[in-house]
Amino acid sequence: MDTRTSEVSLRIEQLRDAMRATGVHACLVPSSDPHLSEYLPERWQGRQWLSGFTGSVGTLVVTLERAAVFADSRYWTQAASELANTGIALEKVPTGASTHYIDWIAEQLEPGQSLAVDGQILGLALAQLLRGSLQRAGIQVRTELDLIARIWPTRPGLPMGKVYEHLPPQAVVSRAEKLAGVRAAMARLGASHHFISSVDDIAWLFNLRGSDVDYNPVFMAHCLLSADAATLFVEAGKIDAALQARLALDGVQLAAYSSAANALAALPAKACVLMDPRRVTLGLREAVPAQASVLEAINPSTLAKSRKTAAEAQFVREAMVQDGAAMCEFYAWFEQALGRERLTELSVDEHLSAARAKRPGFVGLSFPTIAGFSANGAMPHYRATPAAHAVIEGNGLLLIDSGGQYLGGTTDITRVWPIGQVSAEQKRDYTLVLKGTLALSRACFPRGTLSPMLDALARAPMWQHGLDYGHGTGHGVGYFMNVHEGPQSISKAVPDANMAMEAGMITSIEPGVYRPGKWGVRIENLVLNVALETPENNQFGEMLAFETLTLCPIDTRCIELPLLGAENIAWLNQYHAVVRERLAPLLNGPALAWLMQRTQAI
Repeated sequence: MDTRTSEVSLRIEQLRDAMRATGVHACLVPSSDPHLSEYLPERWQGRQWLSGFTGSVGTLVVTLERAAVFADSRYWTQAASELANTGIALEKVPTGASTHYIDWIAEQLEPGQSLAVDGQILGLALAQLLRGSLQRAGIQVRTELDLIARIWPTRPGLPMGKVYEHLPPQAVVSRAEKLAGVRAAMARLGASHHFISSVDDIAWLFNLRGSDVDYNPVFMAHCLLSADAATLFVEAGKIDAALQARLALDGVQLAAYSSAANALAALPAKACVLMDPRRVTLGLREAVPAQASVLEAINPSTLAKSRKTAAEAQFVREAMVQDGAAMCEFYAWFEQALGRERLTELSVDEHLSAARAKRPGFVGLSFPTIAGFSANGAMPHYRATPAAHAVIEGNGLLLIDSGGQYLGGTTDITRVWPIGQVSAEQKRDYTLVLKGTLALSRACFPRGTLSPMLDALARAPMWQHGLDYGHGTGHGVGYFMNVHEGPQSISKAVPDANMAMEAGMITSIEPGVYRPGKWGVRIENLVLNVALETPENNQFGEMLAFETLTLCPIDTRCIELPLLGAENIAWLNQYHAVVRERLAPLLNGPALAWLMQRTQAI
């Protein structure tokens, strides 16, 4: 047994000792923090520290006899490798079954036994589901215990990155206007107060940004709003005196990060607090006095920030031009270097990140670059490391999924490139995935359509040939904000009213196909919901269409033209004409030559 698996096994046994000492029979360790973030500061990466599984999403459950990580299909190959020889089983979660582990817990425990989970990082909506399901099985849920803290002596502290302002011209809407909009929504709902824990909502609402979470320009904070006051709970020293004074001009006061629960506990008995059950933890909900009422509804800021203004959309278009130019410079270098020097998946990350870093307005990457050659491309969330990466040589497909954070927008793009000779089967997979991308890209639909209803449009061309993929088709994207943003989700998720598609939303389109041990194909663009004038003059309701924002050639060497079809070929040729027109003025030399070659009509 190697050192890593020995450490994991030791930590699991230490957790079991803590379980026995506190009289519990199982421990649930979600991928979560007090803000229910997707990407976690190191302090709250307890699931990764305990299990060794490094995927961004997954749930660990440890009983006195068994341990299992629950992960969806994006992580199956990765998890199987990382959990090998640790004694922790991989439980494969079917698409859409995000609470599969609850049934597993109910099967493992006997009536009268108990489960521990830290209520400070357990989402309120999940807590309600967990308690309801397990109480029916006679299992007690204890949320007052943080067992990880008892066994993690070197647990990192709170992140202390500085907070800074997102300024005009890219910050199009002022802080005062955003606060007024949220307060108007509170009044319509009859809420006297509104508590916000989600860090992206807070960063958007106050036009602030930070660096507490890798790849997301956010900072750890809570917020309490009333009709005439706003309190930002943030660790001392993160906001300097000058910024504090500017916040005060908009009626925003600062308080200690750790005092958020006390502020909730001090609310008057007649208070009505708006809380989003999917964006606030059980621990903070329980801090509200019993006499006060809680209104559970989506954060108004979540809906507002998903709908980019016309001015914001224009800044995003400009960011896409810069991002596309960086991609062209990288790919021109890459194709010249291929076969002449040793290239690896790490080389891709290094050189592509460097190309982006030279572009105006660039702040950082929007997620870890995924460069997967051949079999590694079959792992949707693969990441090369110095200890484990592939050399790019011979024949195969190279999948590159990457993105950047710019002052005027957030990018996310996936392309697949042939290396050497590619097989007929690889070309078929590539063409069918491209058909899925374009089928959805060309769609028009009524305003207010629930986003999951669009999922089948991308899958249908693949379904006809017996292909499918386990992840969603599209996620919302923020504005110099999180690369994954709701409420819209083009996926197999059970739709709710908040998933209505509205003008200004930016969403990815990224179908794929993955053949474990062989190759993977995913082709991704970001699109903007725009109003569509119809021949019926909106007689049957307002219609929306997608404007493709991403600007980078889609490789045509892997396409089976008869399989792609004339309509898709025409769309692709028109797209490449736009890409050439928008990017050529920013390029010269090899990068310009590469662009001209890769945007030739087919």
